Amino acid sequence: MSELNQNQTTEKKNGSQLLIIIALFIALAVMAFLWSKKNSALNDCTNENLTLKSDMEGMNQMMSGYVDNMSSDLKTDFKNMLATYDKLIEKDQSKADSLNIQKAKIQELVNELDRNKKMSASQLFQMRKENETLRKIMRGYVKHIDSLNTLNIKLTSDLDQKTTQLSSTTAERDQFKQIAEEKDAQVKKGSKLSAYGFHSVGLRMKLNNTTEETNRASKTIQIKSTFTIGSNPITNPGSKPVYMQVINPEGRTLQSKSNYTINIDGATIPYSDKKEIDYANESIDLSIFYDLKGEDAVKGNYKIKIYCDGNLIGTDSFSLK
Repeated sequence: MSELNQNQTTEKKNGSQLLIIIALFIALAVMAFLWSKKNSALNDCTNENLTLKSDMEGMNQMMSGYVDNMSSDLKTDFKNMLATYDKLIEKDQSKADSLNIQKAKIQELVNELDRNKKMSASQLFQMRKENETLRKIMRGYVKHIDSLNTLNIKLTSDLDQKTTQLSSTTAERDQFKQIAEEKDAQVKKGSKLSAYGFHSVGLRMKLNNTTEETNRASKTIQIKSTFTIGSNPITNPGSKPVYMQVINPEGRTLQSKSNYTINIDGATIPYSDKKEIDYANESIDLSIFYDLKGEDAVKGNYKIKIYCDGNLIGTDSFSLK
């Protein structure tokens, strides 16, 4: 009985081991199948990759002429952008830093084109994308800076217009000033008094202490000038000093006092004597005397000049012998 149990136990162990072995074989077969399938897929991918590489090389060979042209076009385009950035920097120095950063990016791409003479089409296409990106950035700068320049041009135009208007206003002001000065000169000229109807003589003393006219220098003790100041409705009325200048034949002005001087057009003129009148814009007759005060009169021609309101208003002359 014991041997029988032992045999049964042995048979059970053998059966279990057989099942395990069968299971292992099955698992090994599945793994082998899966490995074979994956290996086949890997081979397919490798073959496809090789095919793609072959196709790419063939594509690059086919496009070699176009690639060269594309590289040249890109380089030209990049250089044109660099030139554009230089012009933008000239227009707006305040953005020089940011513009120079973009220039550095473009210059690096130009250097890459110079270093790599055999770029593939895909590399050049990628570089073209970068070119388009940089070009969009550049266009933004161009638009912004041009708008500022347009504003500056408008401001400059407005300033020029205002300057022109100011110049025109200044010219009109100067013209009005000139007209006003001319009118003022005309008024001054028109308001100038005029002396006429002169009678200038030497006077001698008579025995009764009265004077009478004489033409003898040795007898002359006074010089008298009688004249009329004409009417003038536009001159200022009121009290006015009228000055008489007597110039003897030697060219010397005879003066009652050494400080008798007046200013005429910026020049200091000595006068002989004066007389105050009350001018009412109507003609007035008057006489002015100069007393020789014991001084001997000189023979010859004497000149008489009459001044009023800073103007020479009349002249006369007479002779003593």
